[in-house]
Amino acid sequence: MPHTETTAYRICPLCEACCGLELKISDNKVVSIRGHDADVFSRGYICPKGAALKDLHEDPDRLRTPLIKRDGRFVEASWDEAFAEIARRLPPIVQEHGSDAAAVVIGNPAVHKIGLINYVPRLARALGTRNIFSASTLDQMPKQLSAGLMFGHWLSIPVPDIERCDYLLMLGANPMVSNGSLWTVPDFRGKAKAMRARGGRIVVIDPRRSETAAAADEHHFIRPGADVFLLLGLVHALFDEQLVRPGRLAEHVNGLDPLRDAVRAFTPEHVAARCGFEAATIRRLARELAAAPRAAVYGRIGTCTQQYGTLCSWLVDVLNVLTGNLDREGGAMFPKAAAFAANTAGKPGSGRGIATGRRKSRVSGAPEVLGELPMGCLAEEIETPGAGQVRALISIAGNPVLSAPNGERLSAALEALDFMVSVDIYLNETTRHADVILPGSSPLEDAHYDTAFPQFSYRNHARYSRAVLAREPGQPPEWQILLRLAAIAQGQGAQADVLALDDALFADDVRRATGEHAEAILAALAHLKGPERQLDYALRLGPYGDLFGQKPDGLNLAKLKAASGGIDLGPLKPRIPEALRTPSGKIELAPAALLDDLQRAASDLEQPAPALVVIGRRQVRSCNSWMHNLTILAKGPFRCTALVHPADAQRAGLQEGGAARIASGSRALEVRVQISDEMMPGVVSLPHGWGHDKAGTRMTVAAERPGANLNVLLDETLRDPLSGNAVLSGIPVEIQAIN
Repeated sequence: MPHTETTAYRICPLCEACCGLELKISDNKVVSIRGHDADVFSRGYICPKGAALKDLHEDPDRLRTPLIKRDGRFVEASWDEAFAEIARRLPPIVQEHGSDAAAVVIGNPAVHKIGLINYVPRLARALGTRNIFSASTLDQMPKQLSAGLMFGHWLSIPVPDIERCDYLLMLGANPMVSNGSLWTVPDFRGKAKAMRARGGRIVVIDPRRSETAAAADEHHFIRPGADVFLLLGLVHALFDEQLVRPGRLAEHVNGLDPLRDAVRAFTPEHVAARCGFEAATIRRLARELAAAPRAAVYGRIGTCTQQYGTLCSWLVDVLNVLTGNLDREGGAMFPKAAAFAANTAGKPGSGRGIATGRRKSRVSGAPEVLGELPMGCLAEEIETPGAGQVRALISIAGNPVLSAPNGERLSAALEALDFMVSVDIYLNETTRHADVILPGSSPLEDAHYDTAFPQFSYRNHARYSRAVLAREPGQPPEWQILLRLAAIAQGQGAQADVLALDDALFADDVRRATGEHAEAILAALAHLKGPERQLDYALRLGPYGDLFGQKPDGLNLAKLKAASGGIDLGPLKPRIPEALRTPSGKIELAPAALLDDLQRAASDLEQPAPALVVIGRRQVRSCNSWMHNLTILAKGPFRCTALVHPADAQRAGLQEGGAARIASGSRALEVRVQISDEMMPGVVSLPHGWGHDKAGTRMTVAAERPGANLNVLLDETLRDPLSGNAVLSGIPVEIQAIN
């Protein structure tokens, strides 16, 4: 009997672009994947990662059964056996040593799954631990901190309104490959081409002539780690040449005069040599930025993963404010998400703002930021005896042994834990240390709504994905996995009724938020469970919502489910002062902590730049380490190469395709060389996420070409002191040929 082919739609969960996909399904198997032409946000665009969802779902290495480590070896177990083992071993550790004896690590893939991102907070509260670590302190915490200090909330991050922009200045960003990062912008290439076709200009500042730089109107090399000095020089030039024109924002700004005083010493002429720029070029860029009808400045991972990450992130938005380009069409604007955005809730225009450093890490004294401690502190928190020592760990969709600096130290620390649980789809370099692994679902088995990314999107929208394929027999949804862990942490045992627990927790949230209306709202949502109930609640009370019938034309989950391509909520619109959540109700241009940190930059400016440094590299087929196990993404030329400028290669005696040793102090790795003038002289580039040569993993394709792990060279104690973000680029190194 012939099988009927059906069509399903899915938001791609493999990078921040969140493209809409159209899948052909037959007999519960994926036949094909293409871009969904009717998707209101991505409009048919797809990159190679989208097609890899089929490989991911069918990957024989993807875990489908819980694993328990017995006598040093993993054996398959039932879900009941796995949770019973956790209930037997985790609570006694917390009871004896306190709640901080347990820690939680959250990886990047969790943000792409509503059942994880919305339920991790429930697990953390149940554990009661202050030891929370996530991938945010590896790539983005500086931007979240600067946004919080300036605008009042961690996720109030302005993004370029590229479809109406005339002049786009980018630093340390490669959206041609990433399709945006903290800027959700699928098909950047097409949008950039359209921008240039209407007369717009794109200027890229980067130590590598990246894919984005190659397609721009203008590209300038910059010494890694010097972005802060370039940005300060640009701000100084605006003041010095009387080009500061905040326009309508003037009445909504605090700190203009202190800012002017703070940058007085950072003249273009003073900072130019450290940047590798001509002072005249810095001044020209400042003038062009000020003169453009509609302009935006955007900085991303290259500006965050350095020792001045928070200062860089702040100065990017300072430039947007000073030129009057913040919160105006064609400039840097605040999206208005349909659900889950704190800057659309509560009283508009002012709020409590943010607080940092409410506590410090036990060993290094690193400040807490956004409730998290730096990932670079995790190993020492496990190793160091005393009250609060981490003895148990729950990792969720993360692989910090590869993604964090000095993974060898972290690997040894994980092996010394009393107990470790991993919620993950792979037996990888990190989860191999677990005592119990609970397999997550295939993305195609989950319903999904992007909680985070509409808050960074180039256009306002709302989209929902139904589950595409049937779940594995016995496989619980991921939100129920986290709730069962929470129940165990609360002493309810492995057999707790997680649906009843979810009902109780959700009811508490609703009663706290809506008061006298709570019972009516709970009754209206009684037919839903889990993330769908959370989503309908958030949509209906959101800025476009139906307010539970008060606005019949408003948004709710039923309407979203009926729209297979999503619902277009229109282009970005000005939101100042409504979006602000600072206590003053103003944009804070000169937060004291940032002005104080300028003294560190001023001292560093007088130091000579290193002769040779290493930076990372983003690749379109490699967003996270587990993607190296997908055949469709791994095939083709070997990509884990060290890009070296011809002059540096000649000095070190390097040959194209040959082997080289790169060292930073006592840390070293061996890597294949690729000689290219796309690199700035004095800079070597390695992609991140490689190093699949560890024993005890189960990633067959990745192990065939393991590559070298850049993070082997990095010092886990080197961090941006304000945000705690790891310093992953601009590290001095030496390179030599291996014959």
